[in-house]
Amino acid sequence: MAVSSKNPSNLPHPTPKTGLKQKAGDLLGPLVLLGPAGLWLLLLLVLPTLVIFELSLVENIRPGDVVIPDGIANYLRVFDPINLQVIGRSLFYALGTTVFCLILGFPVAYWIAINAPSRWRNLLLLGFVLPLWTSSLLRTYAWITILRPTGVLNSFLGFLGLPALELLNRTPAVLIGMAYSYLPYIVTVLYAALEKLDRRLLEASADLGAKPTETFWKVTVPQSRAGIAAGSLLVFISALGDFVDPELLGGASSMTVSRLIYNQFLGATQNWGFGSALSMVLIMGVSIAIALLLKYGDGRPSK
Repeated sequence: MAVSSKNPSNLPHPTPKTGLKQKAGDLLGPLVLLGPAGLWLLLLLVLPTLVIFELSLVENIRPGDVVIPDGIANYLRVFDPINLQVIGRSLFYALGTTVFCLILGFPVAYWIAINAPSRWRNLLLLGFVLPLWTSSLLRTYAWITILRPTGVLNSFLGFLGLPALELLNRTPAVLIGMAYSYLPYIVTVLYAALEKLDRRLLEASADLGAKPTETFWKVTVPQSRAGIAAGSLLVFISALGDFVDPELLGGASSMTVSRLIYNQFLGATQNWGFGSALSMVLIMGVSIAIALLLKYGDGRPSK
């Protein structure tokens, strides 16, 4: 018997989902996808942060003491002049590293994205990412070998008849090491932004008689502003919590927030309450930077 193609009566009709089942399905799908990551963040980020916040409200607490929150004395101690000096030094290192990375990284990223042959771009980017494949501690010890008084740099300067430089255990050594550590990050982010640059605008600017500097400031920078913001904030966030470079390249005079927090938890002072308060201040500063990164570093070129 022939069956009509328009109304095949022998095929079962799908049962439409009720409103309650549809809502349950719409809710269950995202929970299944986001559940493992959400549980991971809850156990390893949210809950430890809440524990640190609770400890920050207890004054002079040590390992084994009963946790009874009693005020904000630890946060008030953060504003002591000596602690503000440490925080200011950390901000200076982070800002200085960001500026150096931006100055050094933008021309490199621009050349790779605009001028380098397309077949070589991936290889050139790989060359900048390769240092990240080695240990940060190993890279820092390499800089100690280069910058120490009898190191490679001063030996080369002596060969040229130039005076030796005292860089190790000083601020320049810290900035050099931190800029070297975070330069690959900003180069890759800037390259991703500059690769999307509208070349027709560059050609139109040149055809209208604009100088290269005018084209750079009025065309290239506005078009890549999101990438500049994303790369700069990424470097700033990473440099603000850097522990290895200031500790090994800066010496005892380069105390940073990370080192101060370490001293409160694992050093001789053993003041977990104050260390937790410093940690919460650092977390708040990084959170503000991340919020700015999400707002201004979306990667879309500005028009």
